[in-house]
Amino acid sequence: MNRALRSQYLAALGLESWTLRRGPAVGTSALPQPAPRPDVQPQVASVPPSPGPVSDLGWAELRAAVAACTRCPLSATRTQTVFGVGSVEATWLIVGEAPGAEEDRQGEPFVGRAGQLLNAMLRAIGLEREQVFIANVLKCRPPRNRDPAPLEAAQCLPYLERQIALLKPRIMLAVGRISAQNLLKTDLSLGRLRGQVHHFGVSRVPLVVTYHPAYLLREPAEKRKAWEDLQFAREVCSGVQR
Repeated sequence: MNRALRSQYLAALGLESWTLRRGPAVGTSALPQPAPRPDVQPQVASVPPSPGPVSDLGWAELRAAVAACTRCPLSATRTQTVFGVGSVEATWLIVGEAPGAEEDRQGEPFVGRAGQLLNAMLRAIGLEREQVFIANVLKCRPPRNRDPAPLEAAQCLPYLERQIALLKPRIMLAVGRISAQNLLKTDLSLGRLRGQVHHFGVSRVPLVVTYHPAYLLREPAEKRKAWEDLQFAREVCSGVQR
């Protein structure tokens, strides 16, 4: 990415061009930029829910199973499930907390102002929304956007685990405190979870924690820290170790 284009993306984040100080900077040009891949997610209507275990499902069957899910009471209050969006060949998996009101209406994660900021954050490190896969810990919206209950997160986790098994990402980016705490099974603060490589699941996918775009819209002074997290995640994905 040339310097002028990178400056435009940083401007969208409300940041001036700067260099990460914690370790050796990694230039964007040194990293391979993945070519855009089309979203090849199958349609739900043509595939009935499978009676088999979640761990045996392919993409189409998994999407259908999520759409028909009644594992927890959220199935009675949702408008629709929010399976996830993006490339099924993505090397990056972005995981948020749960759908909000607009996501519940549209059936897609990270829409509206928070989604626009997430898109700008991704572009700042040379990625388009279509090149990553974006999902949530929960596939259904909790009423009044409350935090996910432990039972709800536990019942939904097999769906996310299967998405990870099918996707085989090189890096997971946990977006926000609730997402990070549920994925890592911890009550540590987001501040204590940032800046280090965690690992998720039996395949020990590298996981990096950052702020939720909705929080950054309320606290724009924290965007600089989020930019630092993104650079760190990019280094981890590329195999650069500090």
